[in-house]
Amino acid sequence: MDRRSFIKRTGVASLGIGLNYHKTFSKTKNGITHPVVIATWDVKKATQKAWEILLKNGDSLDAIEQGCRIEEANEKGQSVGIGGLPDREGNVSLDACIMDYKGNCGSVVYLKNIKHAISVARLVMEKTPHVMLAGDGAKKFAISMGFKEENLLTEKSKADWVNWKKNEKYNPIINIENHDTIGMLAIDKNNNISGGCTTSGLAYKMQGRVGDSPIIGSGLYIDNEIGGAVATGLGEEVIKTVGSFLVVELMRQGYSPEEACKTAIHRIVNKPGSNYQNFQVGYIAINKNGDTGSYAIQKGFSMTKYDKNGNENISSLFFDKKI
Repeated sequence: MDRRSFIKRTGVASLGIGLNYHKTFSKTKNGITHPVVIATWDVKKATQKAWEILLKNGDSLDAIEQGCRIEEANEKGQSVGIGGLPDREGNVSLDACIMDYKGNCGSVVYLKNIKHAISVARLVMEKTPHVMLAGDGAKKFAISMGFKEENLLTEKSKADWVNWKKNEKYNPIINIENHDTIGMLAIDKNNNISGGCTTSGLAYKMQGRVGDSPIIGSGLYIDNEIGGAVATGLGEEVIKTVGSFLVVELMRQGYSPEEACKTAIHRIVNKPGSNYQNFQVGYIAINKNGDTGSYAIQKGFSMTKYDKNGNENISSLFFDKKI
């Protein structure tokens, strides 16, 4: 068994959580699969690009990569690729991962001076025997694959960092969290699901900090028999509950995408001593039928969905302790 297959096949049964591994989803109505792409937050240009590929009978993996690249190239978005907010020393570092319908996956962490982290992650998956490359090694690999180094710290992000340094106080803001992520899931006309996640991580983080986004099972997980899930928000809390893997396994048990996302959020909220009032986590998910759903801790999270009905940003349901 190779390393990529190991991540997919690592048995939950061996972890003793007793999930039903024999439940599968029915075929789509009349055997026809309609492509669908969903993404975290309001990123209609990214879903538009992915949809264009899907509409031409393109592969879901290609749709994910090209869709995520749109946001990575957006200098005004201070969360992904160029323009990302830096760490405490003023360095922009990127994290990303990608996973296909065969269970293959690739990831980069603490990647500097290379804009399209999602594409480097894909090449880690396709051109190396590894799943994850980090730091200088990830950059060296990217350059060997033809990527060009560039300064990712824009004047706007630099000015914001300089202003932050006046107090150097970390104070997460709900639905901003001092960072953001684009996570994307797509199902193509062959009924194959792929996903990706890319971010510049927590703004003004300690040097070397890595969140959930590049970690398979936390920030992203795909099982082509069942569906896929991706996370956004405060990565430390997603990692602690292996959130995206949990969402997929709940769908395996028969939960709808929305129900699975909701249950995973409740897992975070109900942890002993949880201070969930002070941070945001949101999940989006898709199952094999093309059904989609999302759920978050706090009000304000949204999911962009592009299907045969158009490109729409949908406000997510959220946890309300009064209910």
